[in-house]
Amino acid sequence: MEPIILNDSEQILKLLNDIKLTGRGLCTESLLENLLDAGFNEPDYLNAYGEDPTAFYQGKSPAWAVYHIRQWKRVCAIYGGKDKDRTIHLTETP
Repeated sequence: MEPIILNDSEQILKLLNDIKLTGRGLCTESLLENLLDAGFNEPDYLNAYGEDPTAFYQGKSPAWAVYHIRQWKRVCAIYGGKDKDRTIHLTETP
């Protein structure tokens, strides 16, 4: 997967809706649902890179392994990859 950087909320939400994560650790049918539950309803930045064979974008594998999503002062980082447990970290910057 080619790295991707987005700064438009609508594009970010659309992309996140098409991400399915399987494998070990964080799994979800739609990454968007997890981020909405965490309060990310209007993200202003997304950076995704790497390759994870247990992640799917628009039903096709592989998708990105690492996701950094920001909304104002809140940051969500999701780390995964081949043979790794996928983790999620939520932080708020001062």
